[in-house]
Amino acid sequence: MVKVLFFFPLFLLTGCWDKYELTERGFVQAVGIDLTEEGEIQLTTQFYKPAGGSGGGAIGQGGGESRFFNLKTIDGSVFEAARDISIHLGRKAQWSHMRVIVISEELAKEKNISDILEFFTRDHEPRETISIIIAKGKASDYFGMKPIIESTLGEHLRRIQETTPKFTLKTIESNLLQINSQLKSETGIALASYMYIDEKNEPPSIVIAGAVLIKNGKIEGFISPQNMQRFLMLINQPGSGILEIPCADRTIKNSFEVVSVKTKMKPKIMGNSTTVHVTTKIEGSIAELNCYTVETTENEKEFAKAVEKLVKQEMETLIEQLQNQKLDAIGIGNIIYRNNPKLWGDLEKDWGEHFADIRFMIDVKVKVRDTGMNTGKSIIE
Repeated sequence: MVKVLFFFPLFLLTGCWDKYELTERGFVQAVGIDLTEEGEIQLTTQFYKPAGGSGGGAIGQGGGESRFFNLKTIDGSVFEAARDISIHLGRKAQWSHMRVIVISEELAKEKNISDILEFFTRDHEPRETISIIIAKGKASDYFGMKPIIESTLGEHLRRIQETTPKFTLKTIESNLLQINSQLKSETGIALASYMYIDEKNEPPSIVIAGAVLIKNGKIEGFISPQNMQRFLMLINQPGSGILEIPCADRTIKNSFEVVSVKTKMKPKIMGNSTTVHVTTKIEGSIAELNCYTVETTENEKEFAKAVEKLVKQEMETLIEQLQNQKLDAIGIGNIIYRNNPKLWGDLEKDWGEHFADIRFMIDVKVKVRDTGMNTGKSIIE
């Protein structure tokens, strides 16, 4: 009797009736999404190929056979195009290892980006940390290019997008969770990395720099790579970058390496006028000296003042551009909502117009940590 009771629970356990073996799955590394001339969705899906040679590189890079391959499917929706992969591949697409989603600029201007990302947001396999990149031209064109170091192009793009904000401040890291959260914020403005091909390099290389501004689900503007540093400083984004301070003749420049940035924005509303006080504290090291001498405390203060003046001017220029576009990409509306939801309710309807009239007061303080070596003047001198 005891033995019967011991084995009886085993019959109540469920089996893995819906499981897939590894050989039944194709592991997706990246997806490119384009709009066809007929208005349909074209998916370019990159799969990892485990048996792709011992070297792990792409064809022609000394690594043997390529470690990935691309497959194109076309249909009326992203979901249907994704399901059609099986009729070509003979395996079910596995989305949990995907690194990046590349969306063509044309598609992002024509269709709501929330609709484009709906499948990847709703399905249980894709991770919310998948990088989202907007591409100049067709997304599929980038999938024909070879990675430089990584085994797959998807991993290559992911690495560029993660590294660039940390060491150059020339783009912003954008993933599925961030895009969806930003679009649902009070201002409803999201930012995504921008990608293009640099034809000057030989061979041409992929560059991820700058960002697109997305409002109401569609592209409404751009932030250039040159303006991204100031933008990331305004929104208090951590990272390291280089500030170039021009000499009098502007043919050569001095370089200041940014180590840390702390920015606070305080909006103050009185009647129909709004003033935002921006305080930015920057610390860094001198990287290049071509027309400055920093050997005394006064020299150091003079150099810091030059950096402060440059940053303030560039911040004012960037804010002016955003105000002309009536795009509150720096999130002043979100700050007002958090501090006073009732007041935001009164301002929300015409916030674009209101943002364009805001007066910004910018205060920049720079601290020079060191000169990079024992001398505070040009090496040649």
